[in-house]
Amino acid sequence: MDARVQRSVVATLSTRPAALEVGPFVVGIDPTTVSPHINYATPRPGEAVTAADVTALIDAFRAAGRRPRLEYVASCAPALESLLLAAGFVPEARHTYLLCVPDTLRTPPTPDDVALVEPGDDEQRAALIGAQNDAFGEAASASAADVARLRRQQRAGGVAVMAVAGSGACLGGGGAARPTDGVSEVAGIAVREPYRRRGLAGAITAETTRRLFAAGAEVAWLEAGGAESWRVYQRVGYRPAGERLYLVMN
Repeated sequence: MDARVQRSVVATLSTRPAALEVGPFVVGIDPTTVSPHINYATPRPGEAVTAADVTALIDAFRAAGRRPRLEYVASCAPALESLLLAAGFVPEARHTYLLCVPDTLRTPPTPDDVALVEPGDDEQRAALIGAQNDAFGEAASASAADVARLRRQQRAGGVAVMAVAGSGACLGGGGAARPTDGVSEVAGIAVREPYRRRGLAGAITAETTRRLFAAGAEVAWLEAGGAESWRVYQRVGYRPAGERLYLVMN
C-alpha cells in the first residue's frame, strides 16, 4: 500500500502547471504561488537515488525560485533521507498517514443547520478556500490563482466539499485530487474556529471520502494534524498505515 500512496503523490505533483522531472524525482512547481505545500518534490517509488540526483534536484528548485522541499512515503525511498541530510536538508516532520476503504467508512450526522455541498462556481470556490485559510490561520481571502487551482482539480475529476450554514456562510470544507491507481489523498479538512466541536470536521471528512469512493477510488488516505484530528479521522473509519517524511533545505 505504501507504493500506491506514493504513486498518488507523484501523480498529483505531475499535474502542477510547471512540473519537472529531475532524475528519480517529480517536482511540482506552480508559478502562481510560492507555497511550500504546493511546490515540493517527491521520488518515484522504488527508483534508485544518488547524491548527484539530490544535487540536481536542489539546482532545479533554485532555478525555479523555490525552496527545496520533499514529501514522501519513507519505505518507498529508504536511502533517501540520509542523502538529503548530507546535502543540507533538515527534517520538517514525520507523520503517520491513515487509510480508509469503503467497508470501513463511517458517516456521522451533519449538524441540522449545515449542508455539505460541492462548490459549483468561482464564488463558492472562493468561499471554500477562504474558510480553509481562516481555519488554518492564514489570510482569509482567496486569490484568483487559488480559485483557478481548485477549479482545475474539480474538472480533472477531483472532489471538493464545502459546509454551508443556512445563512449561506461557508463554515469549512475539504477536498481530494483525482484518484490514481484507485488511491487519493483527502486534504484541507478545515472548520472555522467558532463552529468547531459540533462534529462538523468528521462530517466533512466522511462526505469528502464518500464522494471520492463514488468517483471510483478504492482507497483514501490522509494525515492528522494532531491528537484531536487523529480521533476525528479514526471515528469515520481511517486507520494508521505508514510513515511519511518531510524534509526542507535551510
